[in-house]
Amino acid sequence: MGKRDDLIAQYADDLKNKCGMTPDMDLLTKVTIGCGPSIYDADASTVASSQAGELETVKKNFLIKKLGLSDGAELDEAIAKVIETYGKSERNKYRAVVYYMLTKHFGKESVYG
Repeated sequence: MGKRDDLIAQYADDLKNKCGMTPDMDLLTKVTIGCGPSIYDADASTVASSQAGELETVKKNFLIKKLGLSDGAELDEAIAKVIETYGKSERNKYRAVVYYMLTKHFGKESVYG
C-alpha cells in the first residue's frame, strides 16, 4: 500500500471511531484525492477549527467553489456541526474527513462522480 492508501485507512478509522459513521470508501478515496498534495503536509492536512480564517477557507474553497453551494448561514452551521461531530477537543481534524462529512451532509456525492 502507498502513503495515500495509509492515509485513507486512517481517515476511515477516524470516521468510524471518532465520528460514529461507516465511511463510503469509494467517496472517501475520491475526496482524499481531491484534496491533492495537501494531505501529505502536516499543517495543510488538518483543519484548525479554532481559527475563523481557516473555517472561512473551508467554506469558500470547498463548499462554494468545489461543491457549488451558495453562501449562507447554513454553510457555517454545517461546518460547526461537522466540527462538533468530529469532536471539538480532537486536535487533528483531518481535512479529508471534514470534507467527506460536508459532502455527505449536503448530499453532493455527485460532485465526485
